[in-house]
Amino acid sequence: MPSKYNAERLQGQVAIVTAATKGIGLAIAERLGQEGASVIISSRDQKNVDETLTYLKKSGLNPSKIDGIVCHVGNAEHRQQLVDFVVKKYGKIDILVNNAGINPAFGDILDVEEKMWDKLFEVNVKAGFLLTKLVVPYMVKNGVGNIIFNASVGGYHPPKGIAAYGVTKTALLGLTKALAESLANRNIRVNAIAPGIIKTKMSQVLWDHGQDNNIQSEAQHSLEEMNNPMNRLGEPEECAGAVAFLVSNDASYITGETIVVGGGLHARL
Repeated sequence: MPSKYNAERLQGQVAIVTAATKGIGLAIAERLGQEGASVIISSRDQKNVDETLTYLKKSGLNPSKIDGIVCHVGNAEHRQQLVDFVVKKYGKIDILVNNAGINPAFGDILDVEEKMWDKLFEVNVKAGFLLTKLVVPYMVKNGVGNIIFNASVGGYHPPKGIAAYGVTKTALLGLTKALAESLANRNIRVNAIAPGIIKTKMSQVLWDHGQDNNIQSEAQHSLEEMNNPMNRLGEPEECAGAVAFLVSNDASYITGETIVVGGGLHARL
């Protein structure tokens, strides 16, 4: 008698993961590939794309189901090239994981200059929205689709030191709900994850005690504010598992939701 459950929930599906050459993005790409999906990764740097493709193929994923392309998500031409590349190679798009994000500003929110605000929203919010607009027609053609945004617990309570970044993630929480409502009648689900402090290069200032003392002091205060009952940092793979669930049929009646991957952080009721 065949098993009722399939450990490869994403067989036959095609997934795009942006900023997928390290950290959470890389872990998501690898997990979706393990679940059976064909995965297209992107990064701003060709060298990073090439090295990551080599890693993913060596990790045991099917080489014919892994590919990548340079894409700066803030560049409209790059976004279109990414979508065209995927459609030409696989003929469809089932899953989009908007993982790309930046945090170039550290300090008091009132010290963040206008150009920095523009850059933060351009990459963290606007780029993912515009990429979503590009892939939706292909999902409509499929009759089904899944879109994921990588938000942050900082979206619920923007922490000192990186509050401007947190505000962009607050916007993603709202964008997730708005898109979910807009696309539900087209059988496209939109959800998000909100990681806590995950041990990645991007969050290094919060956990690497070798950082500059002044920055480290501010960062440590932010980390203490975000302390969690599990009393440890999260791993990228723990975010990847949540994404794999959300884009699978196990979450077929879930849309407009955000899963907090934060070790028990009190992000909401």
